[in-house]
Amino acid sequence: MSDRIDARPSKRLYLGVVDRMLNLISSGDYPIGSRLPPERELAELFGVSRPTIREAVIALEAKGRVKVKTGSGVYVLAKDEEIDALNHDGVSPFELIEARVFIEGESAARAAVLITQEQLVALKAALDEMAMDTVENGTISSAADRKFHAIISEATNNRVFSLLIRQLWDVQEKLDNIRTAHQAVCMQDTKRRLAEHTAIYDALLNRDPSAARSAMRSHFSRTLTALHETAEEEAVMEVRRKVSKMRERFSFEGMVD
Repeated sequence: MSDRIDARPSKRLYLGVVDRMLNLISSGDYPIGSRLPPERELAELFGVSRPTIREAVIALEAKGRVKVKTGSGVYVLAKDEEIDALNHDGVSPFELIEARVFIEGESAARAAVLITQEQLVALKAALDEMAMDTVENGTISSAADRKFHAIISEATNNRVFSLLIRQLWDVQEKLDNIRTAHQAVCMQDTKRRLAEHTAIYDALLNRDPSAARSAMRSHFSRTLTALHETAEEEAVMEVRRKVSKMRERFSFEGMVD
């Protein structure tokens, strides 16, 4: 199938590919330890473009389900079972952001001390992916964003940090309101989004825990603000709906023949 079908892939298209690939992994079609088919074959199999396959692979890598080995291919990893998945039912977006502020802030501070040169190189590559995505495609790559945060969590050398942050991302992708707020922030100012991630990277590069913590927490401030604005707009709309129904029910015209 032609790569031109989704040359400008939907922000959500790659997530459908991720779900289908996870199903194939679970069913044993792609066994643990096996190498995935080449990018072009996957694109033909799923009926999407190669850029969409690349985003799906990035997302799977951030989820810890595949490992990309340069010059070799993409290999399937076993699923982590150490911590049960968070129950996202009833979790408010504000609770999620609050958790990410504290957990990822401290994760960044710890990573600033322990991050390796190899991880810094991978972090810069993820940053470059976000920059290229913004400039060339005009799309917002949450896959590269997630990969960036996953590398930082892995740099803590603490599996609990890594698993918690991975699961917080999973919950975020299932909550429509916080996902919408996150995307709205990215779309409003892509340059600022990139600058925020660059500030985090620079702090880690300089091995400055305090700066890394501050940069990570600042990164979440816009999402929190957008979330408040979204909640306020929804509250106002709900009041307007109630008032409109009240007017319709008790209109003067309805009281007279």
